[in-house]
Amino acid sequence: MTLRLRAGVSTAETDYGTVLLDERGGHYWELNPTGALVVRTLLGGGAEPEAVDALIAEFDIDRAQAARDVAELVQELRASGLAA
Repeated sequence: MTLRLRAGVSTAETDYGTVLLDERGGHYWELNPTGALVVRTLLGGGAEPEAVDALIAEFDIDRAQAARDVAELVQELRASGLAA
């Protein structure tokens, strides 16, 4: 399943990753380069397995850890109301 940010959440690339801005509440999340890669992959239409593959290709990480990291980030984004 791909990730969709809810209405009112915007993204901005920075030198250190990506920032997600919740325009309604004025809160923001700063994602490190690994989180930014996951979010870019998912927002670009990829599913979680593609995000796992992207992490493995870019960083020195094993598949099990990459899968846990992707699942945890997606769960946190959904729980916070930033994504559906």
